[in-house]
Amino acid sequence: MDTNDGVAVQPAAARAVIDWRTVALASAAGLAAAVAGAALWAVVTVLSEYELGIMAVAVGFMVGKAIMAVAKSAQRIYGIVGAACSLLGCLLGNLLSAVGYAAPVFKVSYVVLLTHLNIDLAGQLMSATFGFMDLLFYAIAIYEGYRFATRR
Repeated sequence: MDTNDGVAVQPAAARAVIDWRTVALASAAGLAAAVAGAALWAVVTVLSEYELGIMAVAVGFMVGKAIMAVAKSAQRIYGIVGAACSLLGCLLGNLLSAVGYAAPVFKVSYVVLLTHLNIDLAGQLMSATFGFMDLLFYAIAIYEGYRFATRR
């Protein structure tokens, strides 16, 4: 190992090479799993009328396993992708749940409200249903997404 001003530096050959094509494929797999996890989150939340923390673990697990299946590597970049996709899955799950709760209030079907969803309405729904526990669930999902994506 070389030193640079007293700091150990790895030779270029020893550093992990990132295959950006695989990162893109793993990101797509992670996003697909996040959307599936969000749908599952919304169904469970609306049917049970209770937000369960285990759904954050499920989203992180689904995302991490999808990324791991594509990447076949435990590089840190895949953990970062897993964490980001998991957070997006939780946010989408909360939004889809809020739509499920709001549809009867507006006396429209879930699909009708979902097709009329815009940024303003999404912001209103998210802020109306947001609570401290959501932050905890998001943190769990981020951790699980990172952990499962980098586990070999």
